[in-house]
Amino acid sequence: MKLNLNYYNGEDLYSDGEVEDELLQITKNHKSFHNILKANSSWPILYHLSPLRANLLEWYPFNESASLLEIGAGCGALTGLLSEKVSQVTAVELSKKRAEILSSRYEDRENIEVFVGNFEDIHFDQKFDYVTLIGVLEYSGKYGDGPSPYLDFLKKAKSMLSPNGTLIIAIENKYGLKYWAGASEDHTGRLFDSIEHYLGNDDVRTFSKKEIEELLRNAGFSNNEFYYPMPDYKLPSQIFSDSYLPKPGDLKVSPNFDRDRLLLFNEKIAFDNIIQNEIFPFFSNSFLIFSKE
Repeated sequence: MKLNLNYYNGEDLYSDGEVEDELLQITKNHKSFHNILKANSSWPILYHLSPLRANLLEWYPFNESASLLEIGAGCGALTGLLSEKVSQVTAVELSKKRAEILSSRYEDRENIEVFVGNFEDIHFDQKFDYVTLIGVLEYSGKYGDGPSPYLDFLKKAKSMLSPNGTLIIAIENKYGLKYWAGASEDHTGRLFDSIEHYLGNDDVRTFSKKEIEELLRNAGFSNNEFYYPMPDYKLPSQIFSDSYLPKPGDLKVSPNFDRDRLLLFNEKIAFDNIIQNEIFPFFSNSFLIFSKE
């Protein structure tokens, strides 16, 4: 494991607070997190350390000899899995503290290098077979400049791909059924915020399937394959696709772990009716997308 601080500007622009110090001590002192997760029910601990995170991409047939650029690696919830799937992982993380957590977690992995800094500022001397944006694209408005930060970010990610390379995106669906049913928006904490198109907030955006397909096409990705992690991409227990959509009774609907929410109706019953009416992709809570030129 190599930690590269050449592009770090000396300031962490986001943090989960004191729990990140706890996470650093956990990753320094424990190789298994099973007992930690049993004893601590806080959302940051679950989100960063749960083995369920790996379900998102554990099944995907990566090329074992490939290189991969992980943009926004966080505390390494997926970095370890990716390092087992491909030959080389280059991770980028804006927060030094989170990069330190990641580094202590995988200090024995020789095929991981972590760059601390803004992806927009980092120069790489290679192209990559895979580029991942897992829970990252939605923040482009906060960390990017210009009138089209989301499109610009996708174009920058595309510029890092080798010929026939694959961009992998995981992101919430702005029209996910949980938002209609009373869950607050994942990034802002406001009820119905994404459904109302983030009025007065330019820092964060999620998209409908139609919107993100158009955004990807405008960025030069004409081949976009959609999957639908349930209950979402963060802690997925099921992953469906356009070639294998759920049938009534298939879905497992889990509670929110990050904050309290309303329960305006029974999501499982609503999903069964949505499935029968063949509109599940519109209401899926999140998307996992594999994109190529």
